[in-house]
Amino acid sequence: MTQIHGLGPYLALKLVGECGTDLSAWPTAKHFTSWLSLAPRNKISGGKILSSTTRRSNNRAASLLRLAATTVGRTDTALGAFYRRLSARIGKAKAITATARKIAVLFYNALRHGMDYTDPGAAYYEERYRQRVLNNLRRRAKTLGFVLQSSAPPPTAAEVS
Repeated sequence: MTQIHGLGPYLALKLVGECGTDLSAWPTAKHFTSWLSLAPRNKISGGKILSSTTRRSNNRAASLLRLAATTVGRTDTALGAFYRRLSARIGKAKAITATARKIAVLFYNALRHGMDYTDPGAAYYEERYRQRVLNNLRRRAKTLGFVLQSSAPPPTAAEVS
């Protein structure tokens, strides 16, 4: 469990103390994150999302996971890169909640199903994100009748002189 970045031995013990070792009360990770009040409440009307907020709660396990999310945001890991990308786009508070939810899912899977967590690293996460953005741009360009092509890298200072 301490392989998950942000969860040290003390925090893992506190979480086990709050949630217990038998997580069979929650059939899925989605139920677990909903109990922690880390899952968004989507108010949808006519197919349009009106609001998507999380409930306020005094759940100590959720506050511990939020604390873990703030510390993992300063690390050079995939979870840290996820936090930084979200915080730049939607703000720090929502990014903390989203990262805490991701850590909660990893915690649930590690404790309930015995899954091991191996961090792919921030560079791997950033490269996957870059490829996803490029594929979306290519698809949009194709629907508009354009072809997206990469440009040659700019020459370095040694090549210019």
